[in-house]
Amino acid sequence: MPTADPDLHDVQRLSVVMPAYNEESSIAEIIALVLQSPYTAELLVIDDCSTDRTVEIIESIADPRVKLIRQPKNRGKGAALRRGFAEAREDFVIVQDADLEYDPADYSQIMEPLLAGRADVVFGSRFLTTRAHRVLYYWHSVGNRFLTTLSNMFTNLNISDMETCYKAFRREVLQSFVLEEDRFGIEPEMTAKVARGHWRIYEVGISYSARTYAEGKKIGWRDGIRAVFCILVYSSLGDRLPVHKLEPAVQSLTKSRA
Repeated sequence: MPTADPDLHDVQRLSVVMPAYNEESSIAEIIALVLQSPYTAELLVIDDCSTDRTVEIIESIADPRVKLIRQPKNRGKGAALRRGFAEAREDFVIVQDADLEYDPADYSQIMEPLLAGRADVVFGSRFLTTRAHRVLYYWHSVGNRFLTTLSNMFTNLNISDMETCYKAFRREVLQSFVLEEDRFGIEPEMTAKVARGHWRIYEVGISYSARTYAEGKKIGWRDGIRAVFCILVYSSLGDRLPVHKLEPAVQSLTKSRA
C-alpha cells in the first residue's frame, strides 16, 4: 500500500473484524485483499480455536495492522464478532468473513455513505446489484429471502439482504447496544438492534462468490431456525410477545457444534 499518499489518513479509518475458523486454504489471500484496501487501518482476526494451520498463517503476516485475537474455546461467529467489536478502535467497523465469498474491493462503495455523513450503518446487498456473483443453491436463496422478509416485517425496515456478511457501522452504533448471540443468529440480532436504535441504514450492491458446503460453507438448517427465533425475540414486537419462553426448545433443536 502506498504510504506516501497524502489522502491516506483521511480514508484509513476502518476497523475490519474477521472471525476465522479452520480457514487455512483462504486466510492468507483474504488478509492480503483486506490490507490492499486504502480504508483498512486495522484488521482484527478472531480465531475461533482453529484446528488447522489458520493461526500459523496469520502469525506469519508481518503487517502491523493485523491483530490476532484467539478465543479460549470454539464459540461461533457471533461470539467472535463481539470480541472483535470490543477491540475495534477506528471510526468505522466492518465485518469480513475469512473465506473468499466477499471481496474487500467493495469497501469503497460501502464506505461512501458513511464517509459522506449520510449513513450510520451500511449493508452490502448480494441481491441489490448487477455485479457478478456465483450461482449456487436455489433453496438457500429462498431461505435467505424468507428470513429477510420476516426480519423486515418485525423491524419495519425494507432491506434486501439481512443475512449479508458486509455490515459496516459507525463505531458508536455498535457501542449503543449489547449483542448476545454466539453463532449466526447475530445477523438478525444486529439488524433488529440497529432498527430499534433508529439509525440511518443504507444498502449498496456488492459482488459475491458463494462457496459450496464441500468448500467449507458452515451455515445449515439449524441456523435458519435460530435466525427465526432471533428475529422474533430481538425486535420491538418481541418485547410484547412471550417469545423468550421458547428459548429452551430452540436451544435443544438447534444444538450443534459452534
